[in-house]
Amino acid sequence: MNQEQVKEKLLTIDGSVTEFNVVFSGKKSRKVDGLYHPDSCEILIHNHNFADDNALMYTAIHEFAHHIQFSRSSAPVSSKAHTTQFYDILHRLLFEAERKGVYQNIFKSDPRFVALTGKIQGSFLTANGKLMKEFGQILIEAHTLCRETGTSFEDYLDRELGLNRTTAKTIIKMHSMDINPEIGYENMKTVASIRDPELAKMAEEAFVEGRSPDMVKAEFTARPRPVQAGDVIEQLMSEKERIEKTLEKLTARLGEIESRLQDLSFEQ
Repeated sequence: MNQEQVKEKLLTIDGSVTEFNVVFSGKKSRKVDGLYHPDSCEILIHNHNFADDNALMYTAIHEFAHHIQFSRSSAPVSSKAHTTQFYDILHRLLFEAERKGVYQNIFKSDPRFVALTGKIQGSFLTANGKLMKEFGQILIEAHTLCRETGTSFEDYLDRELGLNRTTAKTIIKMHSMDINPEIGYENMKTVASIRDPELAKMAEEAFVEGRSPDMVKAEFTARPRPVQAGDVIEQLMSEKERIEKTLEKLTARLGEIESRLQDLSFEQ
């Protein structure tokens, strides 16, 4: 694939984006496979790093996610590049790319990965989820016994079990909320942290459907800070600067094309 073909494939995943360019460095890099330059809206790919187009497309989609995050954010993007919001964008793009055949998910096509995934999910993630849910029931029994004997449940957690009180509370909620252990302990914790029962159930269903933790957190647990007037101004000024630079490049390119067309007409 060449640069334009990569760009065309990216636009089939999400076509409602501001102008951007894909550039192949023609080099191999030991540090990174690709970079995104927000000032010039340029996706740089070290194309000699890849043995096949599918691996190259993954990097292109990754950098495309940065472009979307920078160009669509209503507030300045954090200096931390790989946030929950970024991975939410990236994972949504990857699912759409798989659906449209732009990117092939080797984890679902390679029998070795399929077998390993089944083993990890069944023997570890789900098994651990079930164990922690049962643990919640035992902790409820301990809490009841503490009340019957007039003793402190917190003291029992702290000094007898050496168990963090917040962790214990979360584990108890996993049992009380009857969270599906198939989603795994860490995802069960995310669901248990959602106070609204209806939203918690929706988050649990999202995990069951196969959405990533970052996608679920971005939709159900993220609390974006209020957008300030200064944020909007800064975002608009930044977008204005990017558009102006893009226009300069396009104007220069247009001049080159017109000059070339004029030369060719004279040759005829």
